[in-house]
Amino acid sequence: MSLAQPHRAFRLTGWHVLAMLVVFFGITAAVDTIMVMDAYHTFPGEVSSSPYEDGLAYDSELDQQRNQAALGWRMAVGLDGSQVTLTATDAAGAPVRFLRFAARLERPATEQGRRSIAFHEAAPGVYRSSVGQLDGAWDLRLSAFDSHNHRFDAERRLVAP
Repeated sequence: MSLAQPHRAFRLTGWHVLAMLVVFFGITAAVDTIMVMDAYHTFPGEVSSSPYEDGLAYDSELDQQRNQAALGWRMAVGLDGSQVTLTATDAAGAPVRFLRFAARLERPATEQGRRSIAFHEAAPGVYRSSVGQLDGAWDLRLSAFDSHNHRFDAERRLVAP
């Protein structure tokens, strides 16, 4: 006679399946938690160190846009060789004269080549600036001021061949 116990075959039961599901989803939740915490610590979502002040500046920017719309000015910009020509008209279509400008040209994708430019009035409501030879895409960003210190901001893309 043999004293060996008969070997029972493994049988998968509902408790085994439950345990496997709990372990699987427990590991998944743990890994997700680690990844979320790592993502939060590497980028907490702040894009500014002074969000309140930025919000106040945004409100003043909205006020500026409302004031600018009330002026009714229109400006058209063109590039002719090495000169930028700007035409300014008011709501009635009359030329806007004696404007002062704070303007700069910059590349759309880089800070290299950025330069300030000065406009002079060539004719009533027509302003010109000699910028030298340009090639490729440039962004013109300007603020125009009249004698009452009304401000008109504009951005235009200029493309030179």
